[in-house]
Amino acid sequence: MAPVLTFDIDRSSPTPLYFQLAQAIEGAITGGALPSGSKLENEVLLAQRYGLSRPTVRRAVQELVDKGLLVRKRGVGTQVLQPHVRRSVELTSLYDDLVRGGEAPTTEVLSLDRVPAPGEVAEDLELQEGDEVVVLRRLRRSHGEPLALMTNHLPGRFSPTVEELAERGLYQYLRSQGVHLRVAHQRIGARLARAEEARLLDEPPRAALLTMQRVAFDDHGTPVELGRHLYRASRYDFEATLVGR
Repeated sequence: MAPVLTFDIDRSSPTPLYFQLAQAIEGAITGGALPSGSKLENEVLLAQRYGLSRPTVRRAVQELVDKGLLVRKRGVGTQVLQPHVRRSVELTSLYDDLVRGGEAPTTEVLSLDRVPAPGEVAEDLELQEGDEVVVLRRLRRSHGEPLALMTNHLPGRFSPTVEELAERGLYQYLRSQGVHLRVAHQRIGARLARAEEARLLDEPPRAALLTMQRVAFDDHGTPVELGRHLYRASRYDFEATLVGR
């Protein structure tokens, strides 16, 4: 049964009625009164409850569909979607950003190996091809839902354990080793998920994924990490502030 919510619609306000309703529903979603997966009352009931026209209610609902907060499903009705994680394009770790945002991150370490560096990895980390590197692959979840599949390469002087990587973020580990991250070169793109990636991220086959490749440098200008990450486009956004010259 759809939760019954009570909102105040101010008919004397210059703010359009549809926008007031959309903001009220969005507040219920972000505040937890309408949790992920719950159903919204149908448009007829909402219109009757608040004395609004159906076109006004329909426009409010469409506003939230366009923002990725609601989805219309044939035979089911209108449901609340898992909210997107919005992350600024800064030199921070996903783990730290999720903790700051109250997103309850957990990490599953899929593999942790020491291997000879392939040519491209060696070039990015300014090593000789064949030098030993640590390669780790992790699945990051938020509130129990898969969010990102992360592959990282570190120079062989580092020795993280599975326990350390499962309990905290990679950048927390690097800071514990005396590394002060200063700058990074980062590239963001998109591609379709391969079969194993879709399975791990709980996405349909060939779903769209966001990609991020980053080389991070310490305060001596030495590369300390190469990251190649995949994010669920259905749940994740990068944000940037652009300033004109």
